[in-house]
Amino acid sequence: MRKIKMGIVGLGRLGMEHARNIAFNIPNAELIAVCSALQEEVDKVQAEWGIPYGYLTYEDMIQNKELEAVAIVSPSPLHVQHIKAGLEAGLHVFTDKPLGVTIEECREAEKAVEAHPDQVFMLGFMRRYDPSYAYAKKLIDEGKIGRPYMAKFASLDPEVNVQGAIKFAPTSGGIFIDMAVHDIDLARWFLEGEVEEVYAMGGAFVHPEFAEFGDSDNACAMMRFDNNSMALFHAGRDAAHGYHVETEIIGEKGSLRIAAEPRKNLCTIFDNTGVVNECSQNFQERFAEAYLLEMREFIDCILEKRQPDITVYDGTKDTEVAFAATKSLKEKAIVKL
Repeated sequence: MRKIKMGIVGLGRLGMEHARNIAFNIPNAELIAVCSALQEEVDKVQAEWGIPYGYLTYEDMIQNKELEAVAIVSPSPLHVQHIKAGLEAGLHVFTDKPLGVTIEECREAEKAVEAHPDQVFMLGFMRRYDPSYAYAKKLIDEGKIGRPYMAKFASLDPEVNVQGAIKFAPTSGGIFIDMAVHDIDLARWFLEGEVEEVYAMGGAFVHPEFAEFGDSDNACAMMRFDNNSMALFHAGRDAAHGYHVETEIIGEKGSLRIAAEPRKNLCTIFDNTGVVNECSQNFQERFAEAYLLEMREFIDCILEKRQPDITVYDGTKDTEVAFAATKSLKEKAIVKL
């Protein structure tokens, strides 16, 4: 069996999720190199998983001639730099969102991908690979609900993780680029249109620390698309019950709802507290299968010499919309794209 030899940069929460899938859950992939700025992270993964190569810099790792592909899960401001260097080194490249932290960076990434058409480039918007979302898209394409004209999204992080979000706030880019960009991507995918205007509002209602960085703990946005459709978004960082991602797509003949209850699994508990459905507590738990399926698609694209459906241009469009929402939030005005 042919195995694609891969390296990964970034061994944080999401990096470890991808690293574990590459190392143990995808038969056609082999993790041979890991990279982190923290020596203890590199040493731990190498020792526990038997990874032959460990690096403290990405530049050193991509010089490894055994590598065929790389997964980029480094801090967001490094994504474009790492994308360009990986492609120039002759590697197939998978990168987590966002594509870039400015529109100019996204354009740089587009040029780098265009310059290497024979190499696979894939952007990690994993929700498209979640089985429930993929099934909803299939139903829409089959005409099950007629033409979709409205989509509603809620993405809520748990209160128990809010201190991590506050720590990340100075470099996150704001709540729309940090959280809602996944839903923006889904809205463009489901509605098959592009955003032409957006109005947003929000604030630091629960945690005033976010206001110090011009950010919000809760924000909402309304967007009009160029094909006579619209979408509503709520991003929040203080859900008491857990990690909650919910979507509704409304069409002329019906509607689809995904994860109306953020259930951990299909087990219902009956005890002296009542009837309880436990909730997912983090993104790794809720989208574990989606992360596996998107990385499997990346490997399949390399083996089958094709490009994934999601493109570098999707990353730019999603980023443009997220920044427009951020501008609207700060200026308290409608922003046209």
